[in-house]
Amino acid sequence: MSRITPLRTLLNDNTIVAAEALIERLPDAEAGADAVRCFACGHRCLVKEGRAGVCRVRFNRGGELRVPGGYVAGVQIDPIEKKPFYHAFPGRDALSFGMLGCDFHCGYCQNWVTSQALRDDKALAQPDFVSPEQLAELAVRHGAPVVVSTYNEPLITSEWAVEVFKRARERGLVCGYVSNGNGTPQVLEFIRPYVDLYKVDLKGFDDKHYRELGGVLANVLETIKLLKKMDFWMEIVTLVIPAFNDSDFELKGIAEFVASVSVDIPWHITAFHPDYKMDKTPATPVSTLLRAYEFGKAAGLRYCYPGNVHGRVGTRENTYCAACGELLIRRTGFYVEENRMGAGGTCPKCGVRTPGVWEAAAPRESDGTGIPRRVAIR
Repeated sequence: MSRITPLRTLLNDNTIVAAEALIERLPDAEAGADAVRCFACGHRCLVKEGRAGVCRVRFNRGGELRVPGGYVAGVQIDPIEKKPFYHAFPGRDALSFGMLGCDFHCGYCQNWVTSQALRDDKALAQPDFVSPEQLAELAVRHGAPVVVSTYNEPLITSEWAVEVFKRARERGLVCGYVSNGNGTPQVLEFIRPYVDLYKVDLKGFDDKHYRELGGVLANVLETIKLLKKMDFWMEIVTLVIPAFNDSDFELKGIAEFVASVSVDIPWHITAFHPDYKMDKTPATPVSTLLRAYEFGKAAGLRYCYPGNVHGRVGTRENTYCAACGELLIRRTGFYVEENRMGAGGTCPKCGVRTPGVWEAAAPRESDGTGIPRRVAIR
């Protein structure tokens, strides 16, 4: 009779050493001789011998911080618009991979099976063991020009992501994070040589609500400012949840904050669908998304995109030239129906470049089905 290895044991036995850039050793009597400060996320956990950080996946063994490595809990080919990135490689696919664990515990998490695997016994995601070379090769084989760490919080698995991204960049691929934005200067410096695209979930504009999710609003806002300063290509998403973050105060506050960082940052305002511990909360009405959209435009944001309600927001899923109003990209959901941009993201009418990460010769429409699909690792 075969024995089932508990998930925590399986993960603890398959780890790598934390990057020196993401730790600080604290050999003092009060902290403990083997205590380590971790800078992978904004919690900056003091991790003592035999203990783990808030994320549950970075732990101290004999004074050495061990971190996730050598596996994925999910891997598939997604339209890059699903991430969502609307100003990077439009119409192309991305290889998306994720691990296990998160430094937040959002009750509405859309990826809770992977992100909450060590907190919730109902989350039953199992890892597949894989090498960085295999993941890079998988992206090339499927014609995906972008590799993205997603599904769980990538900041807490940055060492592994960097190993994957090193191999991906050798193949000429572009790499990205889909993150809650609970960063530190140390972790952003660590990933910057390998990460060009960064999507931040700005989950609201009320610190009390943020603390209910396990975070601190100010830290996410500082991370967004730093991402801009460090010249990551950043897009921001707010999942709008009825009776949680859909007040005028929060939506207007987010719009004005994003505009204060840069009016060229795309803001995706997406609809919540009942899930996880909030399966009784109603879906977000389209009217709420349109209200948020108007706040974004009033704040001066040039690119606001209502999402998760495909085909129900008129032309607002499209991208238009901010200089002359010409249609550049026509979308329905994750599918690019028409891409009229010139080389490097220029407008075919006035020649002004739209901010983003564009290919020299992008496809005129989506090169895939617009539907995510799982792929086999081999």
